[in-house]
Amino acid sequence: MIVLGLTGGIGMGKSTVAAMFAARDIPAFNADDAVHALQAPNGAAIPAIAEAFPGTVRDGVLDRAKLRAQALADNAAMKRLEGIMHPLVRQMQAAFMAEAVQAGGRAVLLDIPLLFETGGEGRVDKIITVSCPRDVQIARVLHRHLPLADIEAIIARQTPDEEKRRRADYVVYTSGPLEETRAQVARIIEELGL
Repeated sequence: MIVLGLTGGIGMGKSTVAAMFAARDIPAFNADDAVHALQAPNGAAIPAIAEAFPGTVRDGVLDRAKLRAQALADNAAMKRLEGIMHPLVRQMQAAFMAEAVQAGGRAVLLDIPLLFETGGEGRVDKIITVSCPRDVQIARVLHRHLPLADIEAIIARQTPDEEKRRRADYVVYTSGPLEETRAQVARIIEELGL
């Protein structure tokens, strides 16, 4: 089974590209979705977050804005949060992969925004980076109702887009029409013999 790693900065279009692979029978594991599940009310990460970040959890519900304010402003706090989240996400990813192997899948796609930042390139066979111009990226993320300062802070913590493109086996550019993106995905699948 071929393990594809999909990465790219916030707002680059990873979820859209992952859905295109899934539509071609290549199941996708989404690390962001795993984080949201773990941080959902009474999720598996909530007790550890409550302990490490006082005031961010109330009655089992995480206040994401408070957590962002604490973690984005402080490298040590971000490392603490990553120390909680990354092992839990990897457990969910391992379960997903085991299920795919059992189902006889020919490939899986691991949608991991922080692939390079977490050393994840060693766990995949091929790396696909999703990319678009910075102004498009920021415009997309602004639709999520995040403050511009938070968006800039998130982007600053991620491996630069240029470096991700350089280190990838494939780059999917997402600033054009969806059909162009879909055609790029189809070419990658064809090249990989999937």
